[in-house]
Amino acid sequence: MLKKGSKLYSILTGTCPKCQNESMYLDKNPLHLNKILKMHENCSHCGLHYQIEPSFFYGAMYVSYGLNVGIGIAAFIISFLFLGASLKVAFIVIIASLLISFPFVLRWARNIYINMFVSYDPKNKLK
Repeated sequence: MLKKGSKLYSILTGTCPKCQNESMYLDKNPLHLNKILKMHENCSHCGLHYQIEPSFFYGAMYVSYGLNVGIGIAAFIISFLFLGASLKVAFIVIIASLLISFPFVLRWARNIYINMFVSYDPKNKLK
């Protein structure tokens, strides 16, 4: 399921969407919050320039919004409907789940957004 060549592989691992041989981020750990958005300029393997155009990753905010809405709805359904928590507790669970997932959502949104525009090419090599 999670093999090299699939968009899901690139999204979940944060690798270059074109060659999937190198991480796009300087620090692979999303929990290092001071380096969470620091990216390489280009892929050292295929030469893909990650910042396709100026302010390219501003579009990832829309993806982030969608992911956060999904997480909030899932947290509400699990806490309120399945576990029978009160509305106040369900609200606290939503806030806590959004805070905990923040660094992952930030990276996943960027990964999803760049994968919308760049496809995997196994033949692409740096010349």
